[in-house]
Amino acid sequence: MAIEIPTDLTPELVPLSWLLGTWEGQGRLGSGEADSEHFFQSATFKQNGLPYLQYTAESWLTDEHGTKLRPLTVETGFWALDRKLNEADVGPGLVPAEIVPALKSADEVEELRNAGGGFDITATIVHPGGIAELYYGQIKGPQIQLATDMVMRGSQSKEYAAATRMFGLVNGDLFWRWDVAASGSELEAHASAILKKVN
Repeated sequence: MAIEIPTDLTPELVPLSWLLGTWEGQGRLGSGEADSEHFFQSATFKQNGLPYLQYTAESWLTDEHGTKLRPLTVETGFWALDRKLNEADVGPGLVPAEIVPALKSADEVEELRNAGGGFDITATIVHPGGIAELYYGQIKGPQIQLATDMVMRGSQSKEYAAATRMFGLVNGDLFWRWDVAASGSELEAHASAILKKVN
């Protein structure tokens, strides 16, 4: 599968560009054993000219044949290369950015490449129920590994301590796995899925 890079993409999003678009497919809760429940997910990564990807994923519980039974959850967030922000970046809040991107060329982006040959990234993901995750990790070609640096929970939220996520592009499909430490347990398999790109 060829990866098309939009011409209006700010240079620092090129390492993340293979995620752009909408992905849909089936997954399993837990470790994917025979009695694990099934779900369907639609995940979208889009860009608006700023140096981050906007992410939204909606999931529905299904039967083993893929028939939707009921909504499961929604999560949304922002993914970007991990670098020091400057006057060319928007914020905080509505403080406008300079017109030009902070990183103007592929050479400037290459300077951010880490010792392992990839790029350090950050993802902020927000969930219903007063939970927000701040992930740090690495993107190296079509592979991503993330681990929470912090999980913020509201006073009435369910217990949720940490998580890791892995993503990979395999033969044009997006494979992902999410491990979670919650309810007093250590990190354990929470969900996994295989998503196909949709036009």
